[in-house]
Order: sequence, then structure tokens, then C-alpha cells
Amino acid sequence: MKKILIGTHNKGKFREIAYLISNKYKKISPFSLKIPSPKETGKTFTSNSNLKANFFSKFVNYPIISDDSGLCIKSLNNKPGIYSARLAKSCGSFFKAMNFILKKMKNKKNRSATFICSLSFKYPQKKPINVIGKINGRISYKILGKKGFGYDPIFIPDNQKKTFGQISHLKKMRMDHRFLAFMKLRKKIKTL
Repeated sequence: MKKILIGTHNKGKFREIAYLISNKYKKISPFSLKIPSPKETGKTFTSNSNLKANFFSKFVNYPIISDDSGLCIKSLNNKPGIYSARLAKSCGSFFKAMNFILKKMKNKKNRSATFICSLSFKYPQKKPINVIGKINGRISYKILGKKGFGYDPIFIPDNQKKTFGQISHLKKMRMDHRFLAFMKLRKKIKTL
């Protein structure tokens, strides 16, 4: 069976990416190989997912798929953006980070936001192949739902009435930014 390393230490992301990849692959986590996380020094989602793919490829000799994703809120100058996970870390949790964002959004009329995912796929000794997936939506007025992970409970995708935190996991995994990026990647790498 072919192996693929899903280059993320985020259990939610691992689960979503593993679900999308064909069962022809054995999906390996960096946790199981005791590989640490690289420092995210890139200035864009793509440079960070690229950096992760190149980092993890030093440890294994089979393909890697890595992700960098985040929430960009228009009225907050597209923040937290690439710093989405770091904001949660500095606040102490995603729940506290969501409350922090909702406070900042209190008097904002424009609540539009975009979830962005960059996926990088890398064969051994080759350059990564990069794709971007985006889903537009808006920030809810309060934290809603216990499903999903990260900022899902404050993001309502366009044409939906519920947050990603309220939508069934299967429905979310078939429509979100990670799914849209993966569909683009699958066109380039048919075996996925």
C-alpha cells in the first residue's frame, strides 16, 4: 500500500485531509513518526504550506500533503489570516480567540470573511505543487455549534444559515475551503 504523510499536527485538519484522500493510500501523521512542527516563517498561506511540505520531506521518502489555512476577516484588515492558529495560542484557546474576535467585531457593519486553505503536495526530490481553496461567508454574532474545529463556530458560509460549527461534519467536509483546494489538487494529481 502506498503511503502519504499528512503534514499537520492539527487533528481536525488531519481528519479532514485523510477523509479526502483515496483509500489506496496509508495516511501517516507526523505524530506517529515523532516529527516536530516547523516554524511558520512564511508571509502567505502558500509559502507556509510549501515550507511544511519541504520540512516534512526531510523525514520520509514518500509523498507529503501539507496545509496552511486561516480565517481572513475583511473589517479586521484580513486578520487573523496566516496568524489564525497563533492568535488562538496567544489567547489560550480557539474559544477565547473567537470571543476576542467577536469583541473586535462588535460595532462592525461589514462582517464578511473568507476561509482560505493552501495545500502543497510534494513527491520526494520534487518541488511542491500548490493550490488554494477559498470559501466566502460572514462572522456570526456569537459562538454557535460544537462541531468542526478552530474558528468554525463563528463562520457562516455564503448561502447557509448555520455556522460550520453547526453543520454536520460530512456536509462541511464536502464544501469547505480544504475540500475546494483538494478538488483543484486532485485535477493535478489524479492518484489522490
